[in-house]
Amino acid sequence: MPQILHVFKTGYPKSFGGVEQVIYQLALSTCQQGFGHEVLILHDGPEYELHQRPEARVHCVPASLDLLSTPMSWAYLRHYRQLARRADLIHYHFPYPFADLAHCLFNSGKPSLVTYHSDVVKQKIAKRLYAPLMHRFLGSVERIVATSDNYVASSEVLQRYRDKTHVVPLGIDEASYPRPDESRGEQWRKRVGQGFFFFIGALRYYKGLHVLIEAARQTGLPVVIGGAGGIESDLRQQAAGLDNIHWTGFLSEEDKAALFRLSGAFVFPSHLRSEAFGVGLLEAAMHGKPMISTDIGTGTNFVNQHDETGLVVAPDDPAALAQAMRQLAGEPVQAERFALSARKRYEALFTAQRMGDAYREHYLQLIGRSADE
Repeated sequence: MPQILHVFKTGYPKSFGGVEQVIYQLALSTCQQGFGHEVLILHDGPEYELHQRPEARVHCVPASLDLLSTPMSWAYLRHYRQLARRADLIHYHFPYPFADLAHCLFNSGKPSLVTYHSDVVKQKIAKRLYAPLMHRFLGSVERIVATSDNYVASSEVLQRYRDKTHVVPLGIDEASYPRPDESRGEQWRKRVGQGFFFFIGALRYYKGLHVLIEAARQTGLPVVIGGAGGIESDLRQQAAGLDNIHWTGFLSEEDKAALFRLSGAFVFPSHLRSEAFGVGLLEAAMHGKPMISTDIGTGTNFVNQHDETGLVVAPDDPAALAQAMRQLAGEPVQAERFALSARKRYEALFTAQRMGDAYREHYLQLIGRSADE
């Protein structure tokens, strides 16, 4: 059985963001095709932990330092070196500079592939310092996989490596999501109502939630914000006095599914290119919900097609977002048309099986090429 080592900073069961979901879905879909998976991540705990999950063995290494959102430790490098030796292919998830360092320090000669989730956007000064390591890393791996043609076209970094960049859209497996029972749905309905605009995701700087709060202020329409993160207290302070915004905090998969069912539409106001694709949009399409997203030139425009599966508005523009929310709330026939199209687009393009089949071919090509050599 070919063994794939996934290298990133976080992952299930310790963290539940978009990249973590991708690693989970990818391992789940390809383990059914004969691949074994190990995942190397860091966590806040004091000791090394090994989690044997259905889709992968997850190695959780204690982080000893966090610099500019980059957790690291010498123990991580040691585990990387050990795991890389027994892997048939190393699958990196970019950006994570410490993984670049591990690759360059301990290049095992094994086939390597990078899923390029996002450019480095926020840390502009650090990015200049990081650039030599980044380009040495990206130049040395054998294949880069981007998540949409949109991102390839708009990324200066990917244009530099266009000859070895391929595109595989992300996908999710509906069967891996729980079906909430009626009692859970009723509990949420009593708490937040139904027909609301729903957001779910980590509460991070690039999610544009400050824009959503202002749009909610302008429209008075009900909004439910699901998730937790470092800027939550600032956002709650901004929303003080608005009784049409409900905060759920961290949500289990069952609670998230219940809220998707109760919602009228999904709103995804990310305003920076750090949002490269938007797994939340995939989940909304899977649940058959009309969507509102922003035009940031990334994969979000690929998932949510303007006037087909929802509405796409200018980023960082509360008035534009408010108008789109009013439009969906006021035109239920149009909203239903978007909802049906979103579900059809999910079935056609964004299933985990489709993603897994594409990565299977990449894995086999790279491993086969290594064996021939």
